[in-house]
Amino acid sequence: MPAWYPSFVQRVGFVIKRDHPEALAIARDLAAWLVTRGDLPVVPVASGEGEVESAGDVAGARAVPLAELGGAIDLLVVLGGDGTLLHASGLAAAAGVPVVGVNLGRLGFLVPFDPSEARGALAAALDGRLEIEERMRLAVVLHFADGGASVERAALNDAVIAQGATARLVELHTRLDGVPVGSYRADGLIVCTPTGSTAYNLAAGGPILPPGQGAMAITPICPHALTNRPLVVSHRSVIEVELGRGSRSVMLTVDGQWGHAMAPGDRVEIRRAAQPLRLYRSTRSYFEILRSKLRWGERAQ
Repeated sequence: MPAWYPSFVQRVGFVIKRDHPEALAIARDLAAWLVTRGDLPVVPVASGEGEVESAGDVAGARAVPLAELGGAIDLLVVLGGDGTLLHASGLAAAAGVPVVGVNLGRLGFLVPFDPSEARGALAAALDGRLEIEERMRLAVVLHFADGGASVERAALNDAVIAQGATARLVELHTRLDGVPVGSYRADGLIVCTPTGSTAYNLAAGGPILPPGQGAMAITPICPHALTNRPLVVSHRSVIEVELGRGSRSVMLTVDGQWGHAMAPGDRVEIRRAAQPLRLYRSTRSYFEILRSKLRWGERAQ
């Protein structure tokens, strides 16, 4: 038996981008390889939920409901784009399960490995040769002015409060650790993690925060006042945003995966979540990935 071979069975779960034949083929190839190692591939049964589909008849794999996947595995492989990983991040983070992300989407900031690297990355992760970094998440709580039960969701990227179908400004009263920051009149407001700083926040003119930065960014979307600028605050802060009385057709969206309508007087409370997402790091640096994906910092020709 090779010296590197594990002395115990490692359970490897798969989350697969829906309607993506290449993702399904890679999952089946990796699962067959895991069986030869003596490890156990675990696949979700068909759920019909958003980004994710079942891996189907993967030989030698154990099938579990998607909601139970995190508790049934030691490591998770995500085959898809950033949206697929965002969909799966809650399951993995809640169970403390580290994630190997294989990019089958467009940009792929959160899924750093190419399909050709999938088996090598998984082998390195299983053998303890890949570093794990912890990505901060947000605990987002929506409190209703009418006294209804609050709703809580976790975000890896961001929480966005923005107008719906109607093109009109919304008024958002913002506090930081109980101290008023100001009232924004804008198309909306983004509160993001360092991970989410290269998503909607970047498109709205917000700052890039490296993953290890202990901070959150508050970025107004198309503010009416030119003095309203993005704000970087400590990850220990508590951010509160209350919807002004004249605002209508406003939505709270978490990671682009979940949304809820807001009424005037409703309040969103945002703080660092207790459980981060554990993500296997590529051998490429963060700024190398930025240059590759966004041509960031390159000199114009």
